Amino acid sequence: MKLPFVKMQAVGNDFVVIDGISYRDIEWDKLSIDICNRHFGVGADGLLVLLSSNQAPIRMLMLNPDGTEDMCGNGLRCIARFAYEMGYIKGTKSTIETIKGIQEVEFVDREEWIVKANLGKPILEPKDIPVLSESSPILKIPVEDRIFEATVLSLGTPHTVIFTSEIPSDEVFYYYSPLLEKHPLFPKRTNVIWAKKKSDNEIEIRIWERGEVGETLGCGTGACAAKIADILRGSNSNSARVISKGGVLYVEWRGEVFLSGKVEMVFSGVYEK
Repeated sequence: MKLPFVKMQAVGNDFVVIDGISYRDIEWDKLSIDICNRHFGVGADGLLVLLSSNQAPIRMLMLNPDGTEDMCGNGLRCIARFAYEMGYIKGTKSTIETIKGIQEVEFVDREEWIVKANLGKPILEPKDIPVLSESSPILKIPVEDRIFEATVLSLGTPHTVIFTSEIPSDEVFYYYSPLLEKHPLFPKRTNVIWAKKKSDNEIEIRIWERGEVGETLGCGTGACAAKIADILRGSNSNSARVISKGGVLYVEWRGEVFLSGKVEMVFSGVYEK
């Protein structure tokens, strides 16, 4: 089997992107496990498959490296550019079907490829996140010798945001992040966003993603979750620059959540399996 693909990234959040419309017999979840492997595959934080839709020009299937389906803000923006380049999307605005529903995308700048996505309203109801706590969205999570005050919410994928005075060291980050990801409070696990508020309009984050991803350089929904958590904690500003190891994303929450930033093609190839 030979599969043409494109490697894309947004603030270091990298994806293998495949036009899957003409394929009928591929088990995409199993392919994701193989193709995302950084030693024996192409290597990526996730697999994006462009599929047909009855509700929008295309559907995005996003799969983690463990084969689980998920929602991804940077993935949505990447597949929007891919669909435009492939001719599936025309004009400056369009819609894409996702696991969360129909999402709107806008090509703000097609020279620099600044793509904005409307991620809809954040999910704050505990059973829908899901989290096994009625005190959501802000709750205290005991983990061994520590108790973390966290803001828990979902944007189609669950996030646990922990504000700290400083971004945690590797020792703290790599020890507590997987314990939080798989904490009994989260039946479907959770992404963990460590956040440092620099001002009402600027937040620095470090990201741990569920689904056998681990640390990532960037996360679109995670950046949005950080700003939403900041607002729920009392911020007077509804927008921010969110800085991660991979770069800067721009987030605004005004009823619905808007995420914008640059997306890039890295290389193309053919995957043989």
